Amino acid sequence: MKSLRQLRRFPHPPQTLPAVLAFLCALPLHAQDSPAIPYDTPPSPLGDLPAFVVVGSKENVKSQVGASAFLDTTDIRTQNYTNVNRILQRVPGVYVRDEDGFGNFANISIRGGDGTRSERVTIMEDGVLTAPAPYSAPGAYYTPRAARMSGIEVIKGSSQVRYGPHTTGGVVNFLSTPVPEAQSGYVRYTFGSNATQLLLAQYGDVVTTDAGTFGYLLEMHGQMSDGFRTIRGNEGRGTGFQLYEPMFKAFWEPATAIDQRIEFKFGYTDFDADESYLGLSEADARNTPLDRYPSTVFDNIDTDHIRTFLRWQAEPMDNLSVESTAYFNRFNRNWYKVDSVGGFNPAIDDAGQIVGRTGLATALLQGNPRLGVLQGTTPGSIGVKSNNRTYESYGWQNTASLRFDTGDIGHTLTGGFRLHADYEDRLQLVDVYNGDGNSGFTPFRRGVPGEEADQRQEVFATAFFVEDAVKLGPVTIKPGVRYEKLQMDLNDRGLRLGGDLDTYAAGAGINYELSDANTLFGGVFRGISTPGPNAYLKNGIQVEQSIGYEAGIRHRREAFATEFAGFVSDYSNLLGTDTGLGLGGVSNLNAGAATVWGFESMVSYDLMAAQGSPFQMPAYLTATWTSAELANALESGGSNNIYAGGTPGASLPYVPQWKLAGGVGLRYDAFGVNLDGTWVDESFGTADNFISPVTSVRQGIIDSALVFDLSASYQIGEHTKLLGGVQNLLDETYISSRLPEGPRNAAPRTVFIGIEMNWEALGKIGDVLQGK
Repeated sequence: MKSLRQLRRFPHPPQTLPAVLAFLCALPLHAQDSPAIPYDTPPSPLGDLPAFVVVGSKENVKSQVGASAFLDTTDIRTQNYTNVNRILQRVPGVYVRDEDGFGNFANISIRGGDGTRSERVTIMEDGVLTAPAPYSAPGAYYTPRAARMSGIEVIKGSSQVRYGPHTTGGVVNFLSTPVPEAQSGYVRYTFGSNATQLLLAQYGDVVTTDAGTFGYLLEMHGQMSDGFRTIRGNEGRGTGFQLYEPMFKAFWEPATAIDQRIEFKFGYTDFDADESYLGLSEADARNTPLDRYPSTVFDNIDTDHIRTFLRWQAEPMDNLSVESTAYFNRFNRNWYKVDSVGGFNPAIDDAGQIVGRTGLATALLQGNPRLGVLQGTTPGSIGVKSNNRTYESYGWQNTASLRFDTGDIGHTLTGGFRLHADYEDRLQLVDVYNGDGNSGFTPFRRGVPGEEADQRQEVFATAFFVEDAVKLGPVTIKPGVRYEKLQMDLNDRGLRLGGDLDTYAAGAGINYELSDANTLFGGVFRGISTPGPNAYLKNGIQVEQSIGYEAGIRHRREAFATEFAGFVSDYSNLLGTDTGLGLGGVSNLNAGAATVWGFESMVSYDLMAAQGSPFQMPAYLTATWTSAELANALESGGSNNIYAGGTPGASLPYVPQWKLAGGVGLRYDAFGVNLDGTWVDESFGTADNFISPVTSVRQGIIDSALVFDLSASYQIGEHTKLLGGVQNLLDETYISSRLPEGPRNAAPRTVFIGIEMNWEALGKIGDVLQGK
């Protein structure tokens, strides 16, 4: 545990990732006439046994009973996106809040659910819960990295009973790179503004023997940047991050009478970022939007994450498929960050906190006497909290699908259960520094581990679901129900509490094939989102519930596709949370009832398809209109929570009324160019709907923004592609978030160049590096 971050610089990024790239290029690969790992098509698992997927492909969207989306590698890599917020902006009905400009801390909201740390969304990777503690503490600063994914699936509407525990907001499933179908390799490397780099390198092979088919994949993903912000008075100090993520996958398909597959995955993440909770005052956010205050000079988050699973899939009979997965995740993190501000040489209380301290959301208000301490212009003190926490989750999930007929009616009956355990363990301290009024801060008092928080909360969850896809001619009806039983325990400085929570989700959806090209869909669904042990056992916070309705129509024909849907979500016991935000008062609250309704639409078309032209010009446009209002006032608690001050008719925080996204590409021979743009309407930072801060800098407007991204590529030969682009082409400056502590602006204009190679090109470069 770090109690004091030493001022240091990481090894200069340009010397690090290229060295890894050179090593990977030197691998002794041998060219064959076999396909490389695809980078412009959806993932295609080997064999007939599908991976655990939610949607599966763009083509499968048309058969879903609820609104959904599938983003493939083209959607992810064309603009060199590493920020999942930029990727998901194109999905109608999904709202994101960009906190750090790189997408390191994703905040995803689906149809009006609270997007803070994506807590109201079930986040999975390859069908396995991937939030570090999805029941005990789902908001733990981890989201799978989009840049290493082969696909991202989103379910927004009804009949999502397979997935839990958080279903009021929907499901996002990240699909990691599949094992290739033959010996293959892939490398992508880009370098850009602020020494920002991306490396994705993969190598895999498949071997067939008398014992069956074996396959494996080795992957290295890395990102790093010096950051685009500048710390006043410490201009040489980086504000960026570095990330390394190796992954290994292997499978065995035994040569047996039944089709079966055993798959193992191990992934690891090492992430270190000089990132802060602290934003700026309103005036500084407008005048010097890319600054950081000297009081954030020590701020750093350091995490590591292990994730692994062992999966068995089989088809014992032609009409029966089964899948069983055992999984384990462990996540450690310590966010050492400025947490409060006070006078010079302050008195310290038993929790290591400054006596008479001022919270950051208040201190940043214009005219507050403590603002100068944060800005480094006035003598005073800062409390820097070591938010040291360990998370662990493990479980065993099983599903089985049986296909049968009753007369003219076809059934696909699917059931499953999951046994899951997770915990969050906090051991936190506060260090205090004196500020000299000239941007300098020196240690005043060292903290003691556990003084600020010493708490462990645990959940053991048992979940069951069953659903039946009933098909009669062109109509498919899918009813289902999910049951969750949670056994909770809390140990807060010796205060031990325990209890059980039972809840359920249920729904039914319909898909009516009007013709080969046109489909009607709709449904109704009861969603749930469960509170953690501290909130439930100590503060009496209840399960968030929602009743969602939707209806829509899809059209798919050759190069043209469109979808339109209307939706209504009625929330009760709306959960608001201060997860990690340093708020006073209770840690969670029920924020009353809310009604969210709106319309989503999407259209895509190749503008050159009808002309028989050698050019391709794919284009798309999505639009979302949303009304999201509190139905009654806040029920309890609040303090600085973003739901505090909400009254009937108030707009929900961070849910803009309009969101538009569109793009067009041009392909000819070896050349390609793409222009993508998004426009997001303004929204409010808190439920009191103030235009500007009054009692907290979390209050005020979140700016509307029009952002364009431009990229181009040129194919050199069959296996090598040159890349380049500009993100935020017009250098739009706008406040993208007022959380965690004060307004902060999104990333400015950045540029990148790079190269993408399949394994045959990689082998040739390896020969050159080895002098062959």
